Amino acid sequence: MDTSKEDYKIIVNNVYKTFNVYLDKANTIKEKLLFLFSRNRKEKREVLKNINLKIKTGEVVALIGTNGSGKSTLLKLMTKIIYPNKGSIETNGKLTSLLELGAGFHPDFSGRENIYFNASIFGLTRKEIDERLEDIIEFSELRDFIDNPVRTYSSGMFMRLAFAVAINVNADILLIDEILSVGDEHFQNKCFDKMRELKNEGKTMVFVTHNMNAVTELCDRAVWLYQGEVKMDGDTKEVVDEYIKVTT
Repeated sequence: MDTSKEDYKIIVNNVYKTFNVYLDKANTIKEKLLFLFSRNRKEKREVLKNINLKIKTGEVVALIGTNGSGKSTLLKLMTKIIYPNKGSIETNGKLTSLLELGAGFHPDFSGRENIYFNASIFGLTRKEIDERLEDIIEFSELRDFIDNPVRTYSSGMFMRLAFAVAINVNADILLIDEILSVGDEHFQNKCFDKMRELKNEGKTMVFVTHNMNAVTELCDRAVWLYQGEVKMDGDTKEVVDEYIKVTT
């Protein structure tokens, strides 16, 4: 039976993404003067090439590949932080993302203030945030620090607060970059337990990770990106086994 378009949460269609890389970047006034007439030499680097993916409702998909293969760029395109040079990406449902540690946090705001600030970016009303505030603080395990400025937080504390906010937005789609590698083992395990719970609730998740054990345990499917192209897409164990065979 054919799957209708409504059964997919994410549709990536013929996507290309290029970035301009400037070769004569001047860092000092002297260099700027020296490069006055020859600066701005640039080259286009194609980061993603002809990417086609369809992610079903309730599917948990891992994007794997070596550094520089385009995984994080693809997540940013799904979030619409950046846009493709060619092709299209459709998302169906409320989306939340954890792409960069502390993104959306103001360093001079307290943890509590940043919960309101960050959750409002995800579309929650003040009343909705009020209702979820205690759950967010409880999950983050930062009650003793919640009224301190987040500039005083460690990277692990940033991650705890960011993840706690993201999972309490009650989104249909959750996009997660490698930030779950930050922090202590206890909280990483807690995050993965929560992701299992969200999976059982039928949430759609896409995440970038180098942790192949987590991929095998959590994901229904793995997509292997290599030099900006889909090298393999399918059953998690088959893709991971092939990836490990080639990269080790």
